[in-house]
Amino acid sequence: MNNLLLNILLAIAWVMLTGEIGWQPLMEGMLIGFVILSISRYALGTSSYVRKIPLAINFFFFFVKELIVANLVIAYDILTPKDHMKPGIVAIPLDAKTDLEITLLANFITLTPGTLSLDISKDKKTLYVHGIYVKDPEQFRTSIKIGFEKRLLELLR
Repeated sequence: MNNLLLNILLAIAWVMLTGEIGWQPLMEGMLIGFVILSISRYALGTSSYVRKIPLAINFFFFFVKELIVANLVIAYDILTPKDHMKPGIVAIPLDAKTDLEITLLANFITLTPGTLSLDISKDKKTLYVHGIYVKDPEQFRTSIKIGFEKRLLELLR
């Protein structure tokens, strides 16, 4: 988190040096700060921060893609006369260990239309998820494990 703060401070310094206030100079400053931190990552100890930026961008685009696809599937199901829903509740064994990891995973699952995190087992090793389109529970489980959980844990660890 300190490296993110350092990057933000470098971006603010860039805005102050250029004398231009706005989103574009701030984003330029963030990019320049990122380059500075990546060049000096070993001296400053910022290697994990530099490594996590591409992972964060990857997770963002993955989530946006999942969001769009889920919305299109639900819209198609609403607009067609045949009902394509196969609702079900699937138990998903978790690799996530901390409360933060589990909470973020459950929230991202719930934010995606057609899925809802229902409960977590008492030992925090299983997450119960309701899905509207659960044709194959194993495929549904794998899509959450490889899609959301794997990417989220790469980003957080």
